[in-house]
Amino acid sequence: MRVLGLDTATSGCSVALWDDGRITARRAEPMARGQAEALVPMVDAVLADAGLGFADLDRIAVTVGPGAFTGLRISLAAARGFALAAGLPVIGLTTFEALVHAVPEAERRGRTVLAAVDSRRAEPFLQLFDADLNPLGEPALLLPDAVSGWLPAGPLLVVGDGVPLLRPVLEGRDGVTFAAGPGLPDAAVVAALGAERAEGLPPQPLYLRPPDVTLPKGAA
Repeated sequence: MRVLGLDTATSGCSVALWDDGRITARRAEPMARGQAEALVPMVDAVLADAGLGFADLDRIAVTVGPGAFTGLRISLAAARGFALAAGLPVIGLTTFEALVHAVPEAERRGRTVLAAVDSRRAEPFLQLFDADLNPLGEPALLLPDAVSGWLPAGPLLVVGDGVPLLRPVLEGRDGVTFAAGPGLPDAAVVAALGAERAEGLPPQPLYLRPPDVTLPKGAA
């Protein structure tokens, strides 16, 4: 199984190639803007590094959100375009799934995992998972001050680029740990998950609230 993974959902741009059980090529850069110019050259570089072309792929996996309005559309448009041209299926995965599946099992053992994505507004996007990474309810959109009362009791690990928004209200709470690192989705995780699943979400943006920007009148 060869899967090309793409992510531009938040403040990064990453591409990875999963080939029969391992990542064989990967490119990633943090960037809040410029993913539209960076993504396709990254794809070309990853395929060149792996010595493959689109005809050698079995599927494409991509994050569908939640995340930044423009960022989501960049990778989704690219995934759909590549898939149409090469006749490949597209597996959609949430940003939350990409974040929590990047956490080592030892780090999340015995803990509820809270994936927090910066919405670039006051309320982060949130979803809870158990230690085995099964979702605990639907995604939520809450002001940071309301998060503490929404959380279940017990040990908690917080991951994602929404950590800075939640740290002031959760730091000092018993059992709360914050994951290190920038908290950006990784296309290597997206590609691996895409290889595991028989099907995924449709390749269209997952918004938890109406976008803050709109397309020009008449645009598709």
